[in-house]
Amino acid sequence: MTVEKQLEAILDKVQKPARYIGGEPGSVVKNPADVSLRFAFCFPDLYEIGMSHLGMKILYFLKNGIPDIWCERVFAPAADMEALMRENNILLYGLESLEPVRDFDFLGFSLQYELSYTTVLNMLDLAGLPVRAAERTALSPIVMAGGPCACNPEPVADFVDLFVLGEGEEVNLEMIRLYQEAKKAGLSKEEYLRGAAKIPGIYVPSLYDIFYNPDGTVAAITPKKDAPPTIKKRIIRDMDKAYFPDRFVVPFIDIVHDRSILEVQRGCIRGCRFCQAGFIYRPIRDKSPETLNRDAKNLSKATGYDEISLTSLSTSDYTGLEELLDEMLPWTKEERINLALPSLRIDSCSERLLEQISEVRRSGLTFAPEAGTQRLRNAINKNLTEEEILRTCLSAFSKGYTSVKLYFMMGLPTETMEDIDGIAELAQKIVDSFYHMENKPKGKGVQVNLSVACFVPKPFTPFEFEQQDAPELLMEKQKRLIAAIRTKKINLKYHDSVTGMLEGVLARGDRRLCAVIEEAWRQGSRLDGWGEHFDMARWDKAFEASGLDPAFYVRRKRSYDELMPWSHIDYGVSRRFLIAENQKAYESKTTPHCRGECSGCGAAALWEGEVMAPCRR
Repeated sequence: MTVEKQLEAILDKVQKPARYIGGEPGSVVKNPADVSLRFAFCFPDLYEIGMSHLGMKILYFLKNGIPDIWCERVFAPAADMEALMRENNILLYGLESLEPVRDFDFLGFSLQYELSYTTVLNMLDLAGLPVRAAERTALSPIVMAGGPCACNPEPVADFVDLFVLGEGEEVNLEMIRLYQEAKKAGLSKEEYLRGAAKIPGIYVPSLYDIFYNPDGTVAAITPKKDAPPTIKKRIIRDMDKAYFPDRFVVPFIDIVHDRSILEVQRGCIRGCRFCQAGFIYRPIRDKSPETLNRDAKNLSKATGYDEISLTSLSTSDYTGLEELLDEMLPWTKEERINLALPSLRIDSCSERLLEQISEVRRSGLTFAPEAGTQRLRNAINKNLTEEEILRTCLSAFSKGYTSVKLYFMMGLPTETMEDIDGIAELAQKIVDSFYHMENKPKGKGVQVNLSVACFVPKPFTPFEFEQQDAPELLMEKQKRLIAAIRTKKINLKYHDSVTGMLEGVLARGDRRLCAVIEEAWRQGSRLDGWGEHFDMARWDKAFEASGLDPAFYVRRKRSYDELMPWSHIDYGVSRRFLIAENQKAYESKTTPHCRGECSGCGAAALWEGEVMAPCRR
């Protein structure tokens, strides 16, 4: 019986059956006889999350633009669908063909979040494949992974054949072409992987031995069989020439970000010391307003979406933003298309920019002060003053805005309880500034929404050396903040401290955690990023069975000379720079952003000696 027939018998028993049927407008269906390679792009989360991801959209159409390659989408099934798939022996399949992915050439996983690791294993098992790479001996399928979490691939190294480090638009095709040659030549999986390891940006974990000291720290990372001692990430040099699709797959059901998405720039100039993305995506590269306006028109025409999101790590730092809005506003207003700017910096929000965006949305503004006191903002290198925060909020209120959302973190290095109180005090000052306006809108109130995350130290940041607050301490700080808020004009949401602890373990873990992840999955863990599925008791049992203590990974400060599990991987930012930035944090000293003054982080070396134009600004 075909998968299609099997699905007909069960889809009326699951919630949101449209997650599992494919056939959406814009999806690519090819004749299997006309292609020489089949690629399953696997997103280890539910359909609504994966379909919102811009990276999947780019790589899906990039691969499908090549006649002899067929890329299909694969998402993790929800619990109800998984149970029926296992009960009816339905293997994990591609949405475009409804054929089992175990027969494909590649299974490529996007690692966006550490708590998705058990879902990767669950998807491999649903596909009918062994979860450990060493047990998959045939050339196909090759299981590969990329995305931000791949910057420390060690916790999942035993499950994945190869990792793509950095940006994938070019290296994916190089990896695929080498595979096609290997398949024609009848090479083994090991022979292919040895060849793939020579492609810049590809890491093959089986070609590296890891040794440990008696205290559990990493003693040595030793390459074998001519594998390179250091693997350097890949970057795209010219974003105007980088591939970008002229259409998206339009889902049948609502997804998290159901709109057109434009990436206005890649990288960030800011250097916030807690922010992994701000360092691993360096150096910053802009797209031109002309390219973006063209892409926006193409997507709007092809998808019919009535909203376009201008996205990046810090959209208001895009140098061509006002020019781009001048080009887009006339035709988007005429066609009743909303423009969204989800990532704005308070100190780069000019009066003119606020006027421009007030024309397209008035629902609210979102900013990220991250810390409530000036001392702590300096320590994390936020380079943002209270005066700038209040001035920008007041300017927004004067233009009709009545809602502001502010992102903060707690558990940051050097943080005290006074810093926690400072979050509530800053929010109260914003509320007061609204009611003290000379021309306050009559009959309108203000709402300040606080979202407070738990700090998680991440690799390739100045805080990679730091210990993490225990969940008990974070809960104490959360209670302190709740008590400090004394008005209903301020709403507070905060993150779960226990999942933050596990995220910290997996973010900076070593290869020994593979056994923990596998055991947690066998205990029933999957979709751990969803509160209704997460169960720390399963993970506790897995740590105990593996003889590892999670406190070793999160409750100790790491010395500057400790060999990190990711020390053989180069994302362009030097260890020397990270150490210097860590030291400056304890002195509450700031570092200028990249366009103000080059801080010598090392990212320019990714250009083989060339100095990039953005680094000269």
